[in-house]
Parts: sequence; C-alpha cells; structure tokens
Amino acid sequence: MQPAIVVAGLRKRYGDRTVLADIDLEVRSGEVVGLLGPNGAGKSTALAVLATLLAPDEGTVAVAGHALPAAAPAARRALGYVPPDSALYPALTARENLRFFSGMLGLDRGAARVAVARALDLVALAAYADDPVATYSDGMRRRLNLACGLLHAPRVLLLDEPTAGVDPRSHAYLHAAIAAAVADGAAVLIGTHDTEAAERLCARTVLLDAGRIVASGPTAALAGACGIAASLSLRTLRPPPPDWLDGLASVRVLTASGTRTALALDDPAALPVVLARAARAGGDVVELRFDRPTLDDVFFALTGHALRDDDGAGSLS
Repeated sequence: MQPAIVVAGLRKRYGDRTVLADIDLEVRSGEVVGLLGPNGAGKSTALAVLATLLAPDEGTVAVAGHALPAAAPAARRALGYVPPDSALYPALTARENLRFFSGMLGLDRGAARVAVARALDLVALAAYADDPVATYSDGMRRRLNLACGLLHAPRVLLLDEPTAGVDPRSHAYLHAAIAAAVADGAAVLIGTHDTEAAERLCARTVLLDAGRIVASGPTAALAGACGIAASLSLRTLRPPPPDWLDGLASVRVLTASGTRTALALDDPAALPVVLARAARAGGDVVELRFDRPTLDDVFFALTGHALRDDDGAGSLS
C-alpha cells in the first residue's frame, strides 16, 4: 500500500536561508510518526508544506496519493491540519465553532450534526459544547482545536505542537483522540519538541535539526545505534558477591560500593533477570531506579546540543 504521506528530497528556502534540506519522509495509514526538533528546526515549515500552505522549492510531496502542489485541492479534502495557535472564535460556543468549520469543509447539515457530536466526544468536550470558548482553559482550547481537524475523519492528520502548555488531564484526552484517529486508519504526523509526548504517541520519530534529518526510528533503536544504554541503580540488603552478574553480557557494572550498585544495561530486556539475581545475591532489593534512554539523550548524542538550546527567536519551527 502506498504511504499516506510521501516526501522525497524536499527543500524549502526563505530568501537566501535554507529552512529544509533534502527531507525524505513516509507515514503509512494507521501510523503515528513524530517530527522532533528544537524551535527553528523546520518542523512547522515541513507541516505547512504538507498542509498545502507553502509550496516546496524542490523535491516531491504527496498527501493521500495527491501530488503537491498540483493536486492541492484534492489533498486538502483528505487532510486535517491542526496549527500550533488556536484557530477558534472565542465568542462562539464549541458547538458553534465546529458547525462553522463543518460548513467550511463542505459537510451538509446532517453530516455536520453527526461529525460535530463525534468530534466533541473524541476530545471529551460534549459536556461543555454550549459554553463560549472564551471560558475554556488552554487545555480545553487545544482539545477543541484538535476536534476541528478531526471533523471530516481525515486520512492524514498533521499536528503542530498539539500538547504544548496543556495540563496532564488534557494530555490524556488529546492522546486518546489521536489514538482513535489512528484506529480509524489515519496517518498522523506530529511536529513537536515534547519528547515525552513523542515517546508515548509515536511508533517512530524523525529527528530534525537545522532543517535536516539527523536520524529516524523507534527510540530504543535510535538509542542502541548511538550506544546509549539504560541505567539501573539499586541497593540490596547485603553486598552481592563479585560474580553475581557472570554470564550477562549486556550488563556492565558502573560503580559498586557495599550494598549499592550502578549498572548499564545495553539490553533493557535483561532487567527482570538482573533484579532476580540481585534479590538472591543481596538478600532482597530495597531500593532501585531504572532509566531508559530518552529521545533527549539521543538528540544530544547526535547533535551535541539539547532540544531546547535554541529559543527559535525570529525563526519558523
């Protein structure tokens, strides 16, 4: 099956400045892919090209089988785009906002009524549907923003920083709504610098820095390629003997002092075995901390700087 999003050799410039260079990207139906990078990396520009808001300078781009920019009108009917800033009318209620956008999408009255009810349910706002948006919290506005993008059950869903600045409860509702869209077969591309959201939502992540892709893949595979191991710190009732980890090639002792041991696990799957051995050798595990490699760790290893080093002033993300 042809991927729902296909990008090959994409380049975009603003004057003499290259914002995107040689971007290759595919997203299949029923898949969530993260486009992760600091502010100014080019995430919003890439999403704007896919949303038909900007034309590529070079390369090929197709959304739901429609080549851009030639077939932009057909692509727009197949995609939902949720911008980073609210596109809502504060004086209107949530239901009125959704009815307005349903009309913009060309839905007739009956289809709009069904679509609005479904979208409100997806983002858990049905109980507040007739409240003015001006009374909504930032998290509720984010949820309604997403509902607008989901109205027509798009085949491709483009999200630009969908979880920025929202509370944990709204995070959960946003994640559930995105998961529902994926279950319906949508291809979802999320531009973000929120590594926690990327790790929770995305099957794989494309790391973008200064307009170029530096790596892509699942977090565990990216960490393994960078040689970043998981870490385990534990304390046992008594000091374990020196040979308690013999035969576990994927486990390395970083420090050992009495009842406290710090380990590096090249394969996190070894954790249950390590804990069982520690309990036997040390009389029980009374304290532990396990840290998996994160996308922050991977990004720093690949680029030499953190995701939030650049505040993005004066640039598009």
